[in-house]
Amino acid sequence: MQRILLAGFGGQGILFAGKFLAYMGLHDEKEVSWLPSYGPEMRGGTANCSVILAEENIGSPIVSTPDILICMNLPSMDKFEPAMEKGGLLLYDSSLITRQPEREDIKGFGIPATQMASDHEMPTLANVIMLGKTARETGLCDLSTAEGVMRKIVPEKKQKLLGANLKALALGYEYQ
Repeated sequence: MQRILLAGFGGQGILFAGKFLAYMGLHDEKEVSWLPSYGPEMRGGTANCSVILAEENIGSPIVSTPDILICMNLPSMDKFEPAMEKGGLLLYDSSLITRQPEREDIKGFGIPATQMASDHEMPTLANVIMLGKTARETGLCDLSTAEGVMRKIVPEKKQKLLGANLKALALGYEYQ
């Protein structure tokens, strides 16, 4: 079972990223749970999303001790890092979070997703860059599978953005 928590500000694409991870689980024929949580603000408030991928039935959709934590801002890292499972994986946007993980019993990866998105003229796709890095570091799927899932979840009305989403996914996946 993989318990994943994604967290950041509203408007950073946290819920979309969680949806992507849930669809990856469906692609692998796993049991899946996707539970969004966000503040009342349209943009700038808090947003987090719990995703569970499992071979067996999922008893509760709540992720209180994540194995994988994806943070898009410092308040989220401050709040959720202490709750992580020992040996867990923390991926964070090092463009917005300048400190290193404090825990020594987890593995941390910083990726300058916001800066990379800006440099490649896709400022709203830092979340997708983070997904690419997550796919690679967790082994959840290879890039080809991730691209196939992305093709399925980008809505019909946003198909013009598919190319940019695929590019952002590859940027994150290939980031060293």
